[in-house]
Amino acid sequence: MFLIEVILLIYFSYVSAYSFILSSAGLLLYKMPSFKKGNVRNNIAVFIPAYKEDAVILGVTQAALTQNYPKDLYTVIVIADSLKTETLEQLKKLNALTIEVSFEKSTKVRALNKAMQLLPVSYDYAIILDADNIMESDFLDKMNSLALQGFKAIQGNRSPKNENTSIALLDGLSETINNFIYRQGTVSLGMSSSLNGSGMFFDYKILKKTLSEMDSIGGFDRELELKLIEQEVKVFYAKNIIVLDEKVQDSKVFENQRKRWISSQFIYLRKYLGKGLKELIKGNFTYFNSAVLRNIQLPRLLNLGFLLLVTTLSWVFKEVFNFSPWLWTALFLSNILAMVFAVPKKYYSFKLLKAVWSLPMVFIKMFFILFKLKGANSEFLHTPHHAPPDSSKNA
Repeated sequence: MFLIEVILLIYFSYVSAYSFILSSAGLLLYKMPSFKKGNVRNNIAVFIPAYKEDAVILGVTQAALTQNYPKDLYTVIVIADSLKTETLEQLKKLNALTIEVSFEKSTKVRALNKAMQLLPVSYDYAIILDADNIMESDFLDKMNSLALQGFKAIQGNRSPKNENTSIALLDGLSETINNFIYRQGTVSLGMSSSLNGSGMFFDYKILKKTLSEMDSIGGFDRELELKLIEQEVKVFYAKNIIVLDEKVQDSKVFENQRKRWISSQFIYLRKYLGKGLKELIKGNFTYFNSAVLRNIQLPRLLNLGFLLLVTTLSWVFKEVFNFSPWLWTALFLSNILAMVFAVPKKYYSFKLLKAVWSLPMVFIKMFFILFKLKGANSEFLHTPHHAPPDSSKNA
């Protein structure tokens, strides 16, 4: 029993300290560079990989074409994989470039690599979106401003597009906390922000070279981040550059998405653990953080649920536990405080209180996902998206 307690204490002390330190740094130390209007406008490629995204791709493409940025200096490029013929025909009527691709096993990395190979021209910078993402109107202009200040890789702020179900609300809240801790907090301490898979901005040549060396199936953003750090390119998190992202609306899609994410997390932990430790010895803490410290943790909800369980048991069975229940309580409260720092005031509402009642069921689902990870990263698990109610009017 004593050994089990020690292992649990070491793990939860690490998890609690990691979250609390990064959340505090995000709250107290984060600084967003000012947006400076200049005469220089870079040529930007906006990539939208679209695998079976007929429901949303037309509206997203139209929205991407309305940026407050010179029209001749950015190109919206839809990478069409397994789209319907009628969707392709409508896409070709828009002022965007459609590149059709087909693979035995479709992945975002393969789609992006193929598109870059086929493009007859090069660009200064590139943006990668998901097929459901809507950029704020000055997204490109703000990214260009940061590029002129020397940033080579930037993660934008993916904010929830929808909160129409309890699952969607909790999904959006989870991403908001991740943005604050793993992105805002991390860059506040001089390290590289975690990438989010979309809403990302890169130096075009660096991105093209880096992706050409990759063939990731799931979690390509984790590997991309590490390969950028190897080139001494840190990812900056731009809190004030917003892209709207659709949150999952039902539990089955949520399970599949989390299964893919957790599987890729542990796969890349295993793949880069050795190198992460070597880089730590060399003094490269940024690489060690991205390769090991962030990936060695269970998902936050599982951590919180397990820690609550241990804390409760420590009070009920005081005579059995070797460590004071006050110690477990302190660890639990530090986790809660880290999340309080990260959650914006707008979330504190009756809707959140209602959604919290579904947390035990979500915890149980995520717990059982841990036993279903085998093979989850061997094929691309597509997350379906839904057209907004008025999308047909816009298309």
